[in-house]
Amino acid sequence: MRDIINLLPDHISNQIAAGEVIQRPASVVKELVENAIDAKADLIKVLIKDAGRTLIQVIDNGVGMTKNDALKCFERHATSKVSKADDLFRLTTKGFRGEALASIASIAHVSLKTRIKGHDVGVKIVFEGSKVISNEIFAGDEGSNFEVKNLFFNVPARRNFLKSDSVEFNHILDEFERVALAHPELSFVLINNGQEIFQLPKTTLKKRIIDVLGKSSMEKLIPVDEVTDIVKIVGFIGKPELAKKTRGEQFFFVNGRFFKDSYFNHAVAKGFEGILPPKMFPSYFIYFDVDPGKLDVNVHPTKTEIKFEEDRSMYAILMSAVRQSLGKFSIAPTLDFERETSFDLPIEITKSTPIEPTINVNPEYNPFKQNTFSNNSSSSSANAYSSAIKAHGFGNRELEPQDWEGFYQIIEDDNLSKQSELNLDIEEKKTYLYKEGYLFTLVKSGMLLVNVRRAKERIIYDNIMIQFVSEALHTQQLLFPIEKSISGIERKIWSGFQSMFERMGFISELKQDVLEIQGIPNWLNNENSIACIDHIFLEMSQRDIDKGEIAHFIGSEIAKSHAISFAKKFSLDEAQFLIEQLFQCPEHMISPRGKKIMDTIDLNKLTETF
Repeated sequence: MRDIINLLPDHISNQIAAGEVIQRPASVVKELVENAIDAKADLIKVLIKDAGRTLIQVIDNGVGMTKNDALKCFERHATSKVSKADDLFRLTTKGFRGEALASIASIAHVSLKTRIKGHDVGVKIVFEGSKVISNEIFAGDEGSNFEVKNLFFNVPARRNFLKSDSVEFNHILDEFERVALAHPELSFVLINNGQEIFQLPKTTLKKRIIDVLGKSSMEKLIPVDEVTDIVKIVGFIGKPELAKKTRGEQFFFVNGRFFKDSYFNHAVAKGFEGILPPKMFPSYFIYFDVDPGKLDVNVHPTKTEIKFEEDRSMYAILMSAVRQSLGKFSIAPTLDFERETSFDLPIEITKSTPIEPTINVNPEYNPFKQNTFSNNSSSSSANAYSSAIKAHGFGNRELEPQDWEGFYQIIEDDNLSKQSELNLDIEEKKTYLYKEGYLFTLVKSGMLLVNVRRAKERIIYDNIMIQFVSEALHTQQLLFPIEKSISGIERKIWSGFQSMFERMGFISELKQDVLEIQGIPNWLNNENSIACIDHIFLEMSQRDIDKGEIAHFIGSEIAKSHAISFAKKFSLDEAQFLIEQLFQCPEHMISPRGKKIMDTIDLNKLTETF
């Protein structure tokens, strides 16, 4: 029998490793930025084109590399951080496996320019599919400059599995934000398709969190600080009003490394127990400082799962730290276990003797007496009932026939009067307004009740979507652009779907923590456009909206905002025209948001209530 086991060539093994380490463009950003941090850089720039498909460039001002190191760093298992097995349990750096650059070079066109501080020249090396294409002298800035182009060019199956640009860029934002939050002592810049998304200077931890989340979170952060011989915990938790319906703003870091842990997440949730409503998740930015010998980061290729030697003790300490912080700022409910569970009563009441209540009954009282009611009264039954309530009791004499006759005659006359009045209104006005928000229309089966706002919402939505299919929505340019402060999540939402927002009529420029609105859809005005954007942010941050439905979602929000500001008072001719427009819509019973637009009230049932 011939031998069947072969050693894989390096380029194939590198591609296999790339499948574990480099899952998408965001993985490249993470590895290169972490390498820059290990190179002692204090300024790191990240440039992205086409969500990383075309270009990922990371520039740092770190220590740089020699020519030999620049070549070796692309070899598999080449690392400067580990020299013996024990080093794996004393890691203080980001990377250590030596797989990242080899994996990237095997599936992309990679260029490295690097120069050591103090040297006159450096080196430029170009790789293509793990092969060195060029190696030459370079005269440029100190530090390193990595350019990764045409990611997955030789693995088309992997490239085809990438999501849309908005989705992939959101993953890049996630990785960038995690590293930036872990290192407020460093400066970071992120540029996407030539547009600056972040420019984060060196700062304090709280200021870095605010820079990433947005200024709106400034007054909503509570500090956490707990020091024990097991772990040091610092960071911030969000006040209850910062809670979300999704787990977006939840960050754990250990020794400057982001990680995920459902066990510790549960500890924070327990700390908030009794404060947040169900299905709401707190925001937190928790930083652990642990002896490197008591944790293992070599669990998962992406190094986001970490094993802790004393995780149970850390759980209890974390939960206690969260509760103490909430208590210090009067957020958590407090219980005084020294007090009895009795009602607080005034001292004069607690010392007085209880008095048994008495009931007085008038034996002569008769609510059916003729002189109790007036035939001319329009509220006979109401007055009778009120009189009975005010009296001390009921009489015991036999009721006479005339007592009952008068009682029923009044009710019958009153009911007939109201029914005739109702019929008169219907005959004189076939369509009329009620409480400035509803239309009543007489139909064969009874009375048709129409919600004006929802009807208008359906009409506008249908017009928007008809236009959207053929062209972008018409935009009205603003003479004075509207500047709106946004959070990190809101920035991510807008940048991820900016092209769609533009097609729906929103022309904007996205700055670091400000959204500058330069144009809005013709259906909106200055006031309701901000309300519309706010609600879009709220909904998209709290639930996942399929990218195929995003246009329908934005269109329905525009229609709703227009309908809310729709004139509440208008003529009967305008009301009739609204009904005619509504019935021209293919779906005229349900609003775009699934609410009932109209309902029919049976006339007989309506008159029975009077």
